[in-house]
Amino acid sequence: MANEEQPGESEGNDDPDAPPLTWREHWFEHNQLLSRVYYDDDVAVYYDEDMERSITWPQRICGEIWRYVKQVYGDFGDDKRLFVIMHAGKYAGGHPSTYFDASHDYRNVIDNGQMNSWADSSGWNLDILAHEIGHIVEGASKHVHRSPAFPIWRDSKWMEIFQYDVYKQLGWEAEAERWFAQMNSTVDDFPRAGTRWFRDWFFPIYRDHGETKVLNAFFELLAEHFPKRALGGGYYQYTRDLNFGEFVHFWSGAAGVSLRDLARTAFGDLDQHGRNWQEQYEQAIVDFAGVTY
Repeated sequence: MANEEQPGESEGNDDPDAPPLTWREHWFEHNQLLSRVYYDDDVAVYYDEDMERSITWPQRICGEIWRYVKQVYGDFGDDKRLFVIMHAGKYAGGHPSTYFDASHDYRNVIDNGQMNSWADSSGWNLDILAHEIGHIVEGASKHVHRSPAFPIWRDSKWMEIFQYDVYKQLGWEAEAERWFAQMNSTVDDFPRAGTRWFRDWFFPIYRDHGETKVLNAFFELLAEHFPKRALGGGYYQYTRDLNFGEFVHFWSGAAGVSLRDLARTAFGDLDQHGRNWQEQYEQAIVDFAGVTY
């Protein structure tokens, strides 16, 4: 089932499972009346009035990524669709929301805007959409809300390996090569100056321990073992964040081998707060004995 609409043609749509024809934004500074321009079983795409209707690649790209995400990481709530919002000439950047969040009407949403053209389906235009989808994965996979690793990897480090995996596994070779080169040269100042999250941590784990499988295994282990509270209906929410030693322990569990030495090489002996994370790591082995390797 697929339905691509042009302005003025949607009034006759009688599909009972169709997403709303229009949607009024009511979050942050957003207040646009959005129009549905496309939907199928996996995505619903909404444009503001300034988006060119001739630009149709977001429905294809987001559909492919979202189907892949559900194949790898499982379902995300009762509504199987990803809601894709596109703005032209406003709201530079993007943000996500998940089926847990009242702010965006309990939908899995990526909301994207920029001052330049959306005509090109590569480079930054592609990256921002994939990036925001990655936030939905980290914050709502396995029926558990929140990302307990977010204070450690912050806004973009998980996205670096997530996007590489997506581009690679979907066969977008040029994009995967471009992204790899960009991420492999990226240097950060946390947890210490000169840290290379992709080159020295995520990519070696990905390369040596099962690629996509190890990424999913991390979230599976968190959902099974990390503290959470029930929200009802089979859904949960993590009750606290990981400390750095627990972070290394859970990634070790996902990889099936101790990553302590890799972590020392990548990050040094101290976490972002100047604490020796190796003591936390030893305690995590005791506290989460079900995470084995």
